[in-house]
Amino acid sequence: MRSITAVVCTLLFPSLFLTTLAAQKHTPTSAEPLNVLTYHNDNGRTGLMPLETILTTANVNSTTFGKVNFLATDGKVDAEPLYASDVVVSGVTHNVLYVVTEHDSIYAFDADTGTQYWKASALLAGENPSEAVNNCGQISPQIGIPNTPVIDRNRNAIYFVAMSKDANSAYHQRLHALDLGSGAELFSGPTEIQAKYPGNGDNHQNGFVVFDPKQYAERTGLLEISGNIYMAFTSHCDIRPYTGWMMQYSASTLQQLSVLNFTPNGYGGAIWQAGAGLAADTDGYIYFLDGNGIFDTTLDGNGFPINGDYGNGMVKVSSSVPISVADYFNMYNTVQESNSDTDLGSGGALVLPDLSVTLGKKVHLVIGAGKDGNVYIASRDNMGKWNPNNNNNLYQQLSNVLPSGAWSMPAYFFNTVYFGGVNDHIKAFPIVNGKLATSPSSQSSQTFTYPGSTPSISANFSQSGILWAIENTSPAVLHAYNALNLTQELYNSNQQGSRDQFGPGNKFITPMIANGRVYVGTQTGVAVFGLLQ
Repeated sequence: MRSITAVVCTLLFPSLFLTTLAAQKHTPTSAEPLNVLTYHNDNGRTGLMPLETILTTANVNSTTFGKVNFLATDGKVDAEPLYASDVVVSGVTHNVLYVVTEHDSIYAFDADTGTQYWKASALLAGENPSEAVNNCGQISPQIGIPNTPVIDRNRNAIYFVAMSKDANSAYHQRLHALDLGSGAELFSGPTEIQAKYPGNGDNHQNGFVVFDPKQYAERTGLLEISGNIYMAFTSHCDIRPYTGWMMQYSASTLQQLSVLNFTPNGYGGAIWQAGAGLAADTDGYIYFLDGNGIFDTTLDGNGFPINGDYGNGMVKVSSSVPISVADYFNMYNTVQESNSDTDLGSGGALVLPDLSVTLGKKVHLVIGAGKDGNVYIASRDNMGKWNPNNNNNLYQQLSNVLPSGAWSMPAYFFNTVYFGGVNDHIKAFPIVNGKLATSPSSQSSQTFTYPGSTPSISANFSQSGILWAIENTSPAVLHAYNALNLTQELYNSNQQGSRDQFGPGNKFITPMIANGRVYVGTQTGVAVFGLLQ
């Protein structure tokens, strides 16, 4: 059955299927197990689970579908839960759900029964999770593990970054790798994260900007490419001093390979992305949306900022050693947007599968949106850089289609891109001849309060496409829509009163779907939804 699945999925979603397999980091076989090993399902961050055969548009309704379990944890679950099939725990094979919390804990639950197999702490002796630094409420009241981990099945390891505070009030950021079956630390970990980069920007010393672990949180989902782990850091609100950091570590040794700073001679430029993971294409390039910060309006002969400052832009990074900026796009009014805090960095980047246009030509695109209400689509082959007069060098721009902005990332299914903006409907924008339609083909009747919603999609190949989205209210609401027609709501968790409710919202949570279950992070654990029988 799995071999048929692989063939059909490859025919329907060839580029997406390759991206998903690249994210899994091992060669598939005819008995390929189901896995969700990284944020939003794959390195392109499409949010699509194309192998869901249990949940359908016919059986997802309040009569046959609902909350079937709740997995309690010791802190907020801000990261997306992950799913690994056929994990050996104490000599027995299980499907396992991995959950990290802001109390610096990581749990391994049986994904089918909810049994807890192990729990590990990222804290060293005498340490506690960090408080909300500088009274910033973006991650509160604790900062432990806000980032979605990444799982490497070849190394049988799950990687994440944890923040803590010791008895001497010193702050720490550490990279951990735990054994999937036991929770034991691997590769002589954890590794203390330290960095410096040439420059005279915020927190510079002796010609280098220096990474201060207190001033940052690792909010973005981790990325793995070719045996290396990539991470990026955000600030606590916009409280200086801070700059924009990305770091590269070996998955085998946990040793730092290189670092890159995106505002080394300025300030700002933190990488938020509403918790979305760093995105990557199959050529090994990394994409993200940078937050408000200094952008050099003087360019060198190749069109790059003369001092290496890329605040408020869409950035492409080479994943080779050392990492380096390969290309970028900044809107013509980028400085004004940074100054007014209407930057691009509130949203996450999505790498679209290669799209066919006329005469067999293919286009390679990356897409994102932020606070200014526009959707920006850049060619990954030539992103457009910066033009002080207009954005005509950009592949495509949809202006004011998300009127209150995006604090979320889109999803992709069946030649359609889905956005969930702030105080807005979830909107479906079809792709025609390599470009997004300028208006949605359908939209939800429900509007979603701040921060909007990052949708996820489950489908059985091209059939039974279901869009899942969380409404950040009290109680929070899980919604399910027909992905081909968002006016058709299939289910929401308020339809049966308290039966399926799971507490107040968790701001940036992204639903994860695997093997007939939908997993939703909450302030006290993970709510599990599935067929009631």
